Amino acid sequence: MSPRAWIVIYWAVALGLVLLLLQSVSAILLPFAVGFAIAYVLDPVADQFEKLKLSRGLAATLALGLFFLAILLVLLLLVPVLQGQVSDFIRRLPNLVTAARQNVEQLLQFAQERLSPEDLAKVREAASGKLSSVLAWGATALQSVLTSGIAIANLLSLIFITPIVAFFLLRDWDRMVARIDSWLPRPHVALLREQARQVDLTLAGFLRGQLTVCVVMGIYYAITLTVAGLDFGLVIGLLIGIFVFVPYVGAAVGGTLAIGLAAAQFQHWSQVLVVVGLFVFGQTMESNVLTPKLVGARVNLHPVWLMFALLAFGKLFGFVGVVIAVPLAAVIGVVVRFSIQQYLRSPLYDPANIRE
Repeated sequence: MSPRAWIVIYWAVALGLVLLLLQSVSAILLPFAVGFAIAYVLDPVADQFEKLKLSRGLAATLALGLFFLAILLVLLLLVPVLQGQVSDFIRRLPNLVTAARQNVEQLLQFAQERLSPEDLAKVREAASGKLSSVLAWGATALQSVLTSGIAIANLLSLIFITPIVAFFLLRDWDRMVARIDSWLPRPHVALLREQARQVDLTLAGFLRGQLTVCVVMGIYYAITLTVAGLDFGLVIGLLIGIFVFVPYVGAAVGGTLAIGLAAAQFQHWSQVLVVVGLFVFGQTMESNVLTPKLVGARVNLHPVWLMFALLAFGKLFGFVGVVIAVPLAAVIGVVVRFSIQQYLRSPLYDPANIRE
C-alpha cells in the first residue's frame, strides 16, 4: 500500500474516533461549544487590545467583560418590557384557550354545514389523532425538560461554565493556533494553511451574515406584529430573532406561535390572515434575499445539503448538533470542494494528469 493511502486511512480513522468521542459526550458539549464560539468571535477584539501593549490575559478579560456587559445592557432594556408581556400572557392564557376553543367550534360548524357526515367523521378522526400525537409529544418533551438532570446541568453549565471556558480559550487562542500549526506535516503546510484560511473566512462570513439576519428579522417581526395588533408581538419577534440563527427553526417556531395566538385573540379571520401575510412576506425576504446575500454567498451551501446537515448533526449530537450544523457543514463544504479539485487534477480522473 502506498504512503498516500496510509495517510488517508490514518486521517479517516482519526476523524471517525473523534466523531465517536464527541457523540458519546454530546450531552455535555453545549457550554464548550458556546464558549468556543464566543472565543472565536472575540479573538480579533482581544488582538486589538494587545496592540495597546496589554497582556493577553488582560486583553481577554476586557474583551469578555465588554461582551457580557453588552448582553447585560440589552437584558436591562428588554427584561422589563418582556416581563410585562409574559405576565400578561400568563394572566390571559385561560381566555386565550377559551377563544381558541370557540374558533375551533366555529370551524367545525362551518365544516359540518358543507361536508357530508362521512367526510366530517374522517376529518374529526384525523384531527383528533394529530392533536393527540401533538399533545403527547408536548407532554413528553415538557416532562423531559423538567425532570432531566442533564437538561438542568446543561442550563447551569451554560451560565457558570461557559464564561470560564470562553476566557481560557480566548486567553490561549494564539498559542493553540501556533501549536496546531506546528503539528501540520511540513511538506503540505502551505496548502493546509490556505485551507484553514478558507475555513476561517467561511465561518467569519457565516457568523456576521447570520447575526445580521437575526437582528433584521427580529426587528421586523417585533415591529410588524405589534403594529398588526397582536398581543405579545415584541416577545414573539425577539424569539424569532434568536431562533433564526438555526435555519428554518425561527420561522417554524415563531410562525406557529404567532398564528396560533392570532387565531385565539382576533375575532375576524381577516386579522389572522394579516399575521399570516406578515410571516409569508418575512420568510420570503429572509430565504430569497437576506440569507442568500448575507450568508449564502459566504457559506456556499445548497439548501438540500443544509437541511441534511441539520437533521444529521441533530441526530448525532442533539440540540448542540442543530446549533453547530451550519458552521460545521460550511467547514465540510470547504474540505469537499478542495478534495474535488484535487481529484480533478489527479490521474484517477484523467490519466493525462500523471506527472513525470
